[in-house]
Amino acid sequence: MSANEDQEMELEALRSIYEGDESFRELSPVSFQYRIGENGDPKAFLIEISWTETYPQTPPIISMNAFFNNTISSAVKQSILAKLQEAVEVNLGTAMTYTLFEYAKDNKEQFMENHHPINSATSMSNMISVETPNTASSSKKKDKKEQLSKAQKRKLADKTDHKGELPRGWNWVDVVK
Repeated sequence: MSANEDQEMELEALRSIYEGDESFRELSPVSFQYRIGENGDPKAFLIEISWTETYPQTPPIISMNAFFNNTISSAVKQSILAKLQEAVEVNLGTAMTYTLFEYAKDNKEQFMENHHPINSATSMSNMISVETPNTASSSKKKDKKEQLSKAQKRKLADKTDHKGELPRGWNWVDVVK
């Protein structure tokens, strides 16, 4: 079978296996994400697998660069990716996306044993405090829109028609007086 036929068959299998699974997400026909762990779990992580043109004869691209993984240290990410690469080497030449997702689910505790959540709240608060002065100074620079009195509004309304436009000839000079 050609690589495209293998990919089509695996894509169909993945869609049927993970139908209704909230953890699985198909980004494109050759790119998939799977969340390992529950939503509120601090040890949950997201794996993204993208197929190359010649997949499954060549290894897929495995990534953990999703925003969801910001609390995971880079050492733990590298460790998980290294273990997944070992699984890729074993399964090279066969459809392996489902196998990799299941391998990650089965070994989640082992993968995350050295995980100590990075407190991103402090870095986020620092970013917010840095941005706050900029927004305050920009609001001072805004000019207030000039407010018209009732008399000024009435005069303006008398000069214009119902569309807010001045009548034809409002600035013509009266020559024959």
